Amino acid sequence: MAARLPAGSGVGRAAQAADPRPWWRGGVLYQIYPRSFSDSNADGIGDLPGIIDRLDYLEWLGIDGVWLNPVMPSPNDDWGYDVADYCAVHPELGDLDDVDRLVAEAERRGIRVLFDLVPNHTSDRHPWFLDSRSGRHSPRRDFYVWADPKPDGSPPNNWLSAFGGPAWTLEEASGQYYLHNFLPSQPDLNWWSEEVRRAFDEILRYWYRRGIAGFRIDVAHALVKDRELRDNPPADEHDHPQVRRLGQRQCFNMNRPEAHDVLRRWRRLSEAQEPARMLVGETHVFDLDRWAAFYGNGEDELHLAFNFLFLHAPFSASTLRGVVEGSESRLPPAAWPVWTGSNHDAGRLATRWAQGNEAKVRLALMMLLTLRGTPVLYYGDEIGLPEVEVAPDRARDVRPGAAAKEEGRDRARTPMPWTSDPGAGFTTPTASPWLPLGDDGSPNVAAQRDDPASVLNLCRDLIALRRGVGELRAGAYETVPSPPHAWVWRRGGRTTVALNLSGSRSRVGGLEGVVRLSTHRDRDGQRLRETVELEPWEGVVVEGS
Repeated sequence: MAARLPAGSGVGRAAQAADPRPWWRGGVLYQIYPRSFSDSNADGIGDLPGIIDRLDYLEWLGIDGVWLNPVMPSPNDDWGYDVADYCAVHPELGDLDDVDRLVAEAERRGIRVLFDLVPNHTSDRHPWFLDSRSGRHSPRRDFYVWADPKPDGSPPNNWLSAFGGPAWTLEEASGQYYLHNFLPSQPDLNWWSEEVRRAFDEILRYWYRRGIAGFRIDVAHALVKDRELRDNPPADEHDHPQVRRLGQRQCFNMNRPEAHDVLRRWRRLSEAQEPARMLVGETHVFDLDRWAAFYGNGEDELHLAFNFLFLHAPFSASTLRGVVEGSESRLPPAAWPVWTGSNHDAGRLATRWAQGNEAKVRLALMMLLTLRGTPVLYYGDEIGLPEVEVAPDRARDVRPGAAAKEEGRDRARTPMPWTSDPGAGFTTPTASPWLPLGDDGSPNVAAQRDDPASVLNLCRDLIALRRGVGELRAGAYETVPSPPHAWVWRRGGRTTVALNLSGSRSRVGGLEGVVRLSTHRDRDGQRLRETVELEPWEGVVVEGS
């Protein structure tokens, strides 16, 4: 096996420090679901002090930035995505002193902290909405989207909630409907209101003053609604399956061009900070031209925009290659892509892409960590953590119209298994975790950390290789011709990545050089001369001579 690069220090850190580009371009981001990462006080719920306790692990792994799912006070109807106070911390997760300590301790290890910002809607228990719903003459009435019924008393239009049913709820007292693109307890803000825009300017500044390095913006594509409240057109057979599932194209209740004005405003505000802050958007669109538009001219809107065509693609060479090539061709010259295979809504790559096959997990990690762009790992990806079945009586993600088996998102939000001990190192043996742990055979960090051939150590070595090889951080992407079911690309002039995304051997040519890293680990350091026969679900990173 080839000698390993030190992920947390030494040559890897030094090489990256010499890179003059923004930290997030060469870095690796790591998404943490705070309630499920590490429980510091034995109440069964992960918290900010628990994250602080695990920062040494993240430094060892080589992580440059962490994105935390919402930590703000919330009734948890949608588990933090129904915010009741934008400038505080949910008591179960910690307090503002914990935020300050987390930022300081992370910075000491070279790690930045990003928060999740939820600007499309609030909780119905947020003071703004309590004021807004008090009557038509409320000074905050215009903070939300209110509309009169149709003459027959029905909702103002045909817009549907992403969680099922109409996106409108009638407020009997005022005789008007309010809009909620998600749960009825998540009323949508009115982004035509300058007061709303100014309020969020202050929210961003508040957290920037506390040292937050940036934000992941929830449903960034949905902020502004059609001013005329026109009906959405029906979906048809040409639309992406995710669009057909809802039954209508969300072109009036979401995806309005005016949302870009808000993002440009936030980009200016964020880059006026010292140091400049970054913005990554949840741009849940299935058209690459529309996706690329969230970068603006490459320097004036989002720094990073999540690519959901990639995330929801099948794990096949032709499909993934097509999405990457299409994305690269549409990005403005100064823009930078971002890639992920898992998140708290879409599920885990070990289940969705790999179906429990460890070789596929290894291949997916090599893909994510060697493509041009910023990779985002969801906690547990680095050990190949699969989704965990959650019995109906333990389900927390209960939404109208959602079938737990098909749509419940709890399975991808279960606690991080740190050890094989009772409580999995997540909590104490006697505490009851808020969601169930996996079974005794589940992967865990302790077992994999001591195994040089583990998924965890492959992931760490990939991150270290990325740090140490400038072409993997900054080199251009170029597709290289390959046999069916294989995907080969070049980064810069000397680094080539070859993946066999099939269950059969694949003979790949044009790979002369030294294997810096292989998913099966038995090729590390091997010199290739033009041709290599890749095993099923095997990948290699080759440095040319």
